[in-house]
Amino acid sequence: MSVHGDGQANPVIRLSEVHKHYDTGPLDVHALRGIDLEIYPGEFVAIMGPSGSGKTTLMEIMGCLSRPSLGDFRLNGRNVEEISANGLARIRGEEIGFVFQSFNLLPRLSLIENVELPLVYRRVGRRERRDRAVTALARVGLDHRARHSPMEISGGERQRVAIARALVNAPSLLLADEPTGNLDSVTGDEILKLLHTIHAEGATVVIVTHDRTIGEQAERQLAIRDGLIAGDRERR
Repeated sequence: MSVHGDGQANPVIRLSEVHKHYDTGPLDVHALRGIDLEIYPGEFVAIMGPSGSGKTTLMEIMGCLSRPSLGDFRLNGRNVEEISANGLARIRGEEIGFVFQSFNLLPRLSLIENVELPLVYRRVGRRERRDRAVTALARVGLDHRARHSPMEISGGERQRVAIARALVNAPSLLLADEPTGNLDSVTGDEILKLLHTIHAEGATVVIVTHDRTIGEQAERQLAIRDGLIAGDRERR
């Protein structure tokens, strides 16, 4: 785990007084109400909170999928507000890996084609992207099923494919939103072990979860409630 606040490491993520509003017509939803947060290289962080607490909104901002309504967000020292839409797309494609509860695999594509997608968007040559996709599938133990479709494998295997897709660009930051939410406990444990392995190899890992038993496996736990950080502690 990286060193905090002593000048030896700069934060990967720094949010200062970040707010997020959603105008839904008759209602103005204030999802985040002034978040101050720093996450450092090599950390494994769990963001925990009940439904509606703002944790997914926070992850969307950290992943450059959404912009703050107010406040300052810096990613690796860069002010995200000053980055163009194309620049943010490049960052999402090259520096950040995403894992979602619903897997987000395309059923008409084979597993290897799903894993290749981020490389297709980056216009990586066919042979290189195929080699990198095979390597990513091998890391999650599914290279032998590369030609299968997502409909031919289990939920746990689909999540492993989603992780392979997240890893194919060798991101420095991995964001996982309820990565075990649709899985049984045994399969969920396997996914968490894989995330720990990725973390041990040097990635910064942030997971969103409502499950305290999962969150407590992280080195650092952030509690979020009503759009605010309600707790921040490190596992001893």
